[in-house]
Amino acid sequence: MPSLTCLPPAPGIGFKPQHFADLTAGPGPVAWVEIHAENYMGDGGRPLAQLAHLAGAMPVSVHGVGLSIGGEGPLDRDHLDRLARVVDRSGASAVSEHLAWSSHGGAYYNDLLPLPYTDSTLERVAGHVARVQDRLARPILLENPSSYLSFAESTWDEPAFLAEVARRTGCGLLLDLNNVFVSATNLGFAPQAYVGALPLDRVGEIHLGGHAAETDETGAPLLIDDHGSPVADPVWSLLDFTLARSGPLPVLIEWDNDVPDWPILRAEAARAGDALTAARQGAEMPLWA
Repeated sequence: MPSLTCLPPAPGIGFKPQHFADLTAGPGPVAWVEIHAENYMGDGGRPLAQLAHLAGAMPVSVHGVGLSIGGEGPLDRDHLDRLARVVDRSGASAVSEHLAWSSHGGAYYNDLLPLPYTDSTLERVAGHVARVQDRLARPILLENPSSYLSFAESTWDEPAFLAEVARRTGCGLLLDLNNVFVSATNLGFAPQAYVGALPLDRVGEIHLGGHAAETDETGAPLLIDDHGSPVADPVWSLLDFTLARSGPLPVLIEWDNDVPDWPILRAEAARAGDALTAARQGAEMPLWA
């Protein structure tokens, strides 16, 4: 199989059509883009025309949200075929999906729902990942979810579960650092320990995004992964921590709700570029026990 990713170790953005003119006129620090596969599964129109232009100008990462890799039933063959067409059309430099489920019994849900980390779940997820990779003839990246609860029946912690899926299938990992920080705050663990427990050599892409801060019924902090605000300072610090250990990797800025004007998105990409430059230069980074 090909390598995990052909993306450059540089800043990228989640592409939104309203940024097309600015992005193509002056990408600045943005070296690659990521698209949501499901937005490009039609047979024509402006989305595919824009995708063709982008694919001719810079590397494209294809991020799927609808395969339901953690679902109990078999993968939807038609959806997988549509995904394969998007991958081919875009000349995708990377392909990724979520460690989650979003469909059951023919019903599709708007949310990416969590899984218990058990041996049976591991067998199912690994089988689904292998099926996707066989169809696409390439490894995919599996993204860690944001969590708001934990399952009593789980017998694996999440980093170990992801590492084992990667070991069994040869897939890579998409490390969403905002999701790590959200889960760590909600469930009470150290985000640095989570990153330290992952096989960073299997990480092919990093995601950064914003979250909303709320409180639960007890008054405890509750973070919601909403991709609707700037990347928080603790997540930037977690990026520095990660890059100091992994070396430079492709870093994506995700902004899916309340999408800002181009200058704001470009500035966040530039900040990611600064973090990558510091990692290359071996600058002294803050370390946590």
